[in-house]
Amino acid sequence: MKVFRNIPFVFFMYGQLPLLKEIDRKRESAKRAGDFEEERKQILEATSMWGKNVVDKFGVDLRVSGRDNVPEGAVLFVGNHQGYGDIPLTCAAITNKQFGFIAKEQLSKIPKYGKWMSNIRSLFIKRDDARASLRTVEKGIEYIKQGFSLIIYPEGTRAKGPVPGEFKKGTLRLATKPGVPIVPVTMSGSYHVFEEKGMIQKNQRVDIVIHPPIQTAGISRKEESALYEKVENIIVGKLMELNLEKGEISEKEYKEYLRKKEQEKD
Repeated sequence: MKVFRNIPFVFFMYGQLPLLKEIDRKRESAKRAGDFEEERKQILEATSMWGKNVVDKFGVDLRVSGRDNVPEGAVLFVGNHQGYGDIPLTCAAITNKQFGFIAKEQLSKIPKYGKWMSNIRSLFIKRDDARASLRTVEKGIEYIKQGFSLIIYPEGTRAKGPVPGEFKKGTLRLATKPGVPIVPVTMSGSYHVFEEKGMIQKNQRVDIVIHPPIQTAGISRKEESALYEKVENIIVGKLMELNLEKGEISEKEYKEYLRKKEQEKD
């Protein structure tokens, strides 16, 4: 029954892609001409329009803070991953910087949608193939050197709830090798949109916090090795604050989280 209830959502998502046809034509023209600046402009227009349409359609109460923290030039956005809605919601939230996604390979196989993801300079990772994953990271580094920004979810899969999974190491090389800033992003409440009940739920509150950038140019090996924990603490720390504020977790659970973080420092 839930499958049938989600059919209108699927049709809506597919129905949005033809609306972006003219933007995509301009993007492709810029790409062929090697005009990266114009290509980034067209990608941003496409993602912003698509994200806004999805948010409006499903009445998401999207609360975004920190857009002014996004610096000039290419960056690596790093965020927690709660649900399927994270992609369009992030597109609706980050409207002042072009970005593509580092996503699981399965998304590339979705008809039309996978092609659109590729067109906005997204890359797809084969989780069970270390060599292929490394090639994807190297391609991502090439994109970033060309001025294209990317976003990655280090958990590797959806948390499907308020508490995030473990952040996996290795992904921040996308930023440290080309020496671009890392911009942490906290996503809170997106799992309510689909994962909580296995079907689309309208009028859900979702908070997205864009944190100040972390510079990676010229950092030492010691500083680089500490980046993973630093980024995770920023993202998860804010997430747990929001969880407490919205009643997603109890005060006891929040205090337990703080206690564990203090133990890790010792």
